[in-house]
Amino acid sequence: MNHEILVIAGTAASIGFLHTLLGPDHYLPFIVISRARKWRLSKTLFVSFLCGLGHVLSSVALGLLGIALGVAVFKLENIEAFRGSVAAWLLIGFGFAYFLWGLRRAIKNRPHTHAHFHSDGEEHDHLHQHGQEHAHVHDHEAKKTSLTPWVLFAIFVFGPCEPLIPIIMYPAARHSTAGVILVAAAFGIVTIVTMLTIIALSSWGISFVRLGKLERYSHALAGAMIFFSGLSVQFLGL
Repeated sequence: MNHEILVIAGTAASIGFLHTLLGPDHYLPFIVISRARKWRLSKTLFVSFLCGLGHVLSSVALGLLGIALGVAVFKLENIEAFRGSVAAWLLIGFGFAYFLWGLRRAIKNRPHTHAHFHSDGEEHDHLHQHGQEHAHVHDHEAKKTSLTPWVLFAIFVFGPCEPLIPIIMYPAARHSTAGVILVAAAFGIVTIVTMLTIIALSSWGISFVRLGKLERYSHALAGAMIFFSGLSVQFLGL
């Protein structure tokens, strides 16, 4: 393996790091969804890993297919740009839908007082939230039927790694299979490790944040943040 391939692999690793760090869509959805749904860190990292893996492998597969079919780089880049636009709009749509669902849930769970009258004439009030009734049953059911991780996975598989295809084309053009594998692996590993590191540190830090009365709006806030991260990808190119 020549020195040029090693340089390209190092460049791929650097680009993978910056590509992930500067793209809030790579980590923000997992951080806020994890906080809102009270996932364990292990579950958050597992879902994030699978989404990151699908994110990288989908672009690798497209690049290898393009190489095998002799498709020009600019055509593959156009395909990746189209995938990126669709993925951004899916993220925007998911965030907005999750925001509306979270807002509806918060309104239904609005605290209110109930007056209690006892036979001895004593009267007292207590704070009550309908959304918390039978939580021991419904929380377990929600965990079993939650589609959120699968929605995130689908969005990330569709989302491209735009810088990857031009990088792997060079070693492929030199007929270096080992070079293609090394470059793709360097990009993919650094991308996923960067994702998981940011998510782990941010999830740990945000676990100390107490929202108080706004806690019931945690799902709505998560949806709003995902919505705006999708907008930043689509319109700011992050």
